[in-house]
Amino acid sequence: MAGNKGYAKNVEQIGYHDLGGKPAFQMAMQQVGGKYYLYTASYKASGWSILDVTEPSKPRHVRFLDGPDIPDQGTPKIQVADGLMIAAMSGFGPLKYAKGIYIFDVREDPENPKFLSYWSSGDDGFGVHRFFYSGGRYVHLSATCKGFSSMIYRIVDISDPKNPIEAGRWWLPEQWEAGGGVNASHAGLHGPPYVQGNLAYLSYSGAGLVILDISDIATPKLVGNLRHHPPFAGGFCGAWCHTIVPLSKRPFAVMTSEGERFPLFTKEMIKGQPQPMALFGMVDVSDPANPTLISTFPYPEVPPGFPYKNFNDCGIGCPGPFGPHNLHEPHGHPALEDRNDRIYCCYFHAGLRIYDIGDQFIPREIAYFIPPNPTKWLFGKPMDPKNLRFSLFDQPPGPMIATTEDVLVDNRGNIFMDAFHDGIYVLRCTV
Repeated sequence: MAGNKGYAKNVEQIGYHDLGGKPAFQMAMQQVGGKYYLYTASYKASGWSILDVTEPSKPRHVRFLDGPDIPDQGTPKIQVADGLMIAAMSGFGPLKYAKGIYIFDVREDPENPKFLSYWSSGDDGFGVHRFFYSGGRYVHLSATCKGFSSMIYRIVDISDPKNPIEAGRWWLPEQWEAGGGVNASHAGLHGPPYVQGNLAYLSYSGAGLVILDISDIATPKLVGNLRHHPPFAGGFCGAWCHTIVPLSKRPFAVMTSEGERFPLFTKEMIKGQPQPMALFGMVDVSDPANPTLISTFPYPEVPPGFPYKNFNDCGIGCPGPFGPHNLHEPHGHPALEDRNDRIYCCYFHAGLRIYDIGDQFIPREIAYFIPPNPTKWLFGKPMDPKNLRFSLFDQPPGPMIATTEDVLVDNRGNIFMDAFHDGIYVLRCTV
């Protein structure tokens, strides 16, 4: 099939590491003295990779830290702050997965995390997906919970990291099963709950953007809500509202709905059904009670010589669920870049996209990087094309095309990007 050997505009690759064939998902970083450490959650394996990226052109693989030895145990997300490494634990199916968060000490020895405790979500659901931790007392989770449909907002107090306890929670009425909730709008906190001061910005899938007052951690209160479905999102896409990133110094937030990984689909699975447009927009949050969509980001530029005319019909043989994925999230972390005029987005098979948002009404793409296509799948058994509830541990049935996942930018301007079936790319934007 047609392929690509990589495309770049205003981006240079300065380093790479293959992670020993264990693809990363979310990444976190801490700066210890003069050293920079990158910690990655894993897609394929149960556990976490640690790299010394002090010299970004030569990442040093320190170790892979094994998670629970349970088939298909999920360890998808990670945050590091205040000398603590917090890891999300999740799983589908009947096995007794670890579901909740693991807490490690990485202050004493950043290369050898010391396990401190496990907080369990206490239910038979998915566990924890995305979460926010920028240091301090509280971890803000998107997590399943007994008696509720999909994920809700749960706040865990880790003032004693060896004895974490739940301190607060919030949900939409339609999620509460005992209260008669039906959840016809597919509401559920994809997360993370992005916290600024006493406000938490929640990417709440079918319910859109939710803004809460968390001045009282035990009883968060609804402040504002911006729903965007329909017309945005739906079909075979991922989370209908995937990410909210409020800017730290300007009264705006970036809001996305998730596309999906084209390798997970075939033409037969989609059956010619049209796929709704994903939202990637700027929201005015100067009045948290009235969040307002004010602009949308441009369609990603198709590189000269790219084997497909666009990214909607890109290897499946029919239009697929195209849209953005993860953004760089500063989280107020001292090791990370926090520019209020630039957004970094891993756009699945459209690669890394970098935008100038100096004018909030006219977001402008300034650079991109699409890595080479994989030459083999790293995952295991072939996926059943009749089963749309795919597992990320299966071998995808669709096109073997590069699929970018997550991005993190350090305070030196180094861009770390990972891919669905590849390692860590280290990049620099040249504009």
